[in-house]
Amino acid sequence: MRLAAALLALALAAPAGADPQKLYAEHCASCHGADRLGGIGPALLPSNLERLRRPAAIETVAKGRVATQMPGFADKLSPDDIAQLIELVYAKVEPEPRWGEGDIRASRVVHHAPGSLPDRPQFAADPLNLFVVVETGDHHVSVLDGDRLERIHRFPSRYALHGGPKFTPDGRYVYFASRDGWISKFDLWNLKTVAEVRAGINTRNAAVSSDGKYVAVANYLPHSLVILDADLGLVKVLDVKDKEGKVSSRVSAVYDAGPRRSFVAALKDVKELWEVSYDPKAADNPVGLVHDFQYREGAFVPGFLNARRTPLDDYLDDFFFTPD
Repeated sequence: MRLAAALLALALAAPAGADPQKLYAEHCASCHGADRLGGIGPALLPSNLERLRRPAAIETVAKGRVATQMPGFADKLSPDDIAQLIELVYAKVEPEPRWGEGDIRASRVVHHAPGSLPDRPQFAADPLNLFVVVETGDHHVSVLDGDRLERIHRFPSRYALHGGPKFTPDGRYVYFASRDGWISKFDLWNLKTVAEVRAGINTRNAAVSSDGKYVAVANYLPHSLVILDADLGLVKVLDVKDKEGKVSSRVSAVYDAGPRRSFVAALKDVKELWEVSYDPKAADNPVGLVHDFQYREGAFVPGFLNARRTPLDDYLDDFFFTPD
């Protein structure tokens, strides 16, 4: 803490030093990406660093982060250089970064193809009685035997998992969402990560459909709701805007409504609730005013994987379902 305080004091008083862009390119870009959108390391954008206060960020650059690939730079960079870097990574990127369909598809990594791993648990514990423990301090996940409360496996995760693990109905697979948009599919029977994809730049959480066929990802950046298939292939990107298409919104939460065969999403910046059905037989959604539903006198879009909007009196940030 004394080191962080001293570096922060120097940062506030320091005159302009080395070019922070050159410092970033030399020391940071190889891991965090030339555009600060992340790579081996997490994205370095203000929205992704909300939980990391600047003194802690300064100390991280100076001393590194335990149990990660983040080294310390106190022996290479002066306090002023570190201060310049911190100012850079907390500065807003203009124009705002985009992450579209092409980026999502290009990011997908398949570690083990479907059907290539044994179709049975590779351990003696009850596969339906496991605890999955997310360790945020050093970015690992532990799998515990629920009967013995003993660890049977531990593996490194993506940086800053967020929103809680989500399981498939059969209990074999679990999906993780990281703060910087990575969705990882883990095979609990074989204790291996089988696929990963980056669905956004700043992600809030993910949900798995009740039939196990789809994964929905709620993004703060870009403003999108991304639908993936069970193997993390891209199915659809829904740009999140109000019904007039004028106001764009962050998606603050998405959950599965199993009895309705749909995902329900809360919007941070628009007074609407979105329901996206994953039922191929879902009724069409009306667009605007409809004179007569029976005779379809109005505009409609397919109900399958399109948003059905419910206007609200206020913004809905998060929510929970009753058991039914």
